[in-house]
Amino acid sequence: MFSYRHAFHAGNHADVLKHTVLIATLRHMLEKDTGLMVIDTHAGAGVYQLDDRYAKTSGEASEGYHKLKNAPKGELSKPVLDYVQTIESFAVDGNHEAYPGSPFILAKLLREHDKLKLFELHPTDSELLTKNVAQLRMGRKVVSFKEDGFAGVKRFFPPPTRRGLVLCDPSYELRDDYNFVVDMLSDSLRRFATGTYVIWMPILARRESQYLPRKLQKVCESAKREFLYSSLQIKDFPKSGQPSALGASAVFIVNPPHTLKASLQIALPQIAEILAIDSAASWALS
Repeated sequence: MFSYRHAFHAGNHADVLKHTVLIATLRHMLEKDTGLMVIDTHAGAGVYQLDDRYAKTSGEASEGYHKLKNAPKGELSKPVLDYVQTIESFAVDGNHEAYPGSPFILAKLLREHDKLKLFELHPTDSELLTKNVAQLRMGRKVVSFKEDGFAGVKRFFPPPTRRGLVLCDPSYELRDDYNFVVDMLSDSLRRFATGTYVIWMPILARRESQYLPRKLQKVCESAKREFLYSSLQIKDFPKSGQPSALGASAVFIVNPPHTLKASLQIALPQIAEILAIDSAASWALS
């Protein structure tokens, strides 16, 4: 159950997509003065070192963040540049390169009167998350819980300010995660219909992966909520017998900011072009 460690995948193409969408979404939501409640249901360790043994084992950042970082800054679109500069701002020193997970990105961008709730059930990552969050010295603004985020999110809805953002990005290590995501969204929309929900998912050949976007769409249609579906593919799907490293992922956004679609229409084709490994590289937005 606890074999997945995001440290092996930090800064890969899936992180690029997820964090580009997350930053663009949050930037818009922070334009209003009212306080914001933000929840990360699967927070991981919070921050990762791209030069440690975990990240070096996979080297996935070289096919993701590093390609964008090394691209000419003057040629990057505004949302892509915002992503790169946000990640670069976490540089430790000349010898170490930190890649922030979603918790650290959120903590950096949120204001003093906003709240951030982080959930992580993995025993090792939960302990690391607690230690890493403590180093931020943000007091009660950022709180972490060693709990199941699918269940934990319920007690914070609706937030006092009636403004909230939920990031849900489980590993999908367990097939049940696909159903848990659908159930979480359905229940959350009953409790807090106007919240914004950012749901990351891998694109795999397995049936559960193929059906998840359709199930989420049905939940939104039933609740009469708007949504966006964005996807990024950097290489062809592996053939039988070949290594099965993830080559595509997607983000499903419920109640998206009205500016998000235009931002992603600019960002996604550029990201797909820069990160492309073969001719199967593509993007989609609907």
